[in-house]
Amino acid sequence: EVQLVESGGGLVQAGGSLRLSCAYSGVIFDENAIGWFRQAPGKEREGVSCISAGDRGTWYADSVKGRFTISSDNAKNMVYLQMNSLKPEDTAVYHCAADRRYTCTALLPPYVGMDYSGKGTLVTVSS
Repeated sequence: EVQLVESGGGLVQAGGSLRLSCAYSGVIFDENAIGWFRQAPGKEREGVSCISAGDRGTWYADSVKGRFTISSDNAKNMVYLQMNSLKPEDTAVYHCAADRRYTCTALLPPYVGMDYSGKGTLVTVSS
């Protein structure tokens, strides 16, 4: 059974930073892509970042490129999303997600979604 549990959300001022954490189980890091998507109030889900299985390549949405960094600690079964220079438009519920496929395709636009996801953690950026 795949389980994904996010933590680290909160309220931060514009320009600030947060680090989200995702504790995963039932995911084989060398076989399953793992990443983050978000959903802002009244908006569609949006892929944010991802690590593909195998080559560990990373992908970022254009809206977060240069500000967010995804990383992992396989020994601890953790994936992180470091978010810097936060903007009010980053306000959303952030979800950790994992896919049966190697690639991050499911998070790329047009978003279709990965096979598994956590309940999410709320990030609020005030102006």
